[in-house]
Amino acid sequence: MIFIDSNIPMYLIGADHPHKREAIALLEHVVTDRRRLVTNTEVFQEILHRYTAIQRKEAIQPAFDALRDLVDDVFPIHDRDIQEAKDLILAYETLTARDALHVAHMRLRHITTLVSFDRGFDAFPDLTRLPSAEK
Repeated sequence: MIFIDSNIPMYLIGADHPHKREAIALLEHVVTDRRRLVTNTEVFQEILHRYTAIQRKEAIQPAFDALRDLVDDVFPIHDRDIQEAKDLILAYETLTARDALHVAHMRLRHITTLVSFDRGFDAFPDLTRLPSAEK
């Protein structure tokens, strides 16, 4: 399974940008490999939050559609995810709450790969972020 982060559908529907082209290429690769793509409900909340904050509500539906079209499953957030995220926040000083929730969610479901341009995930050696930090 590969976890899809919120910045991926945002780049897909956004203006021309180097990350847009990279996201398309990465997604073509994982789809060709027939990898199961998943996300969680928090990713949808992040899309709502970001586009509301920048007053671009018209982008919400296209971002939702892009994400729904990409993923095979959308997992709910459970209490155990929140508890594990809290433990991660207390253990990692620079970890954001959103990243902590995604890391907790992935670990509890044995997901070790994610597609994201958020380099905060690189602090976790048990996770592989695509595109890799080595680029």
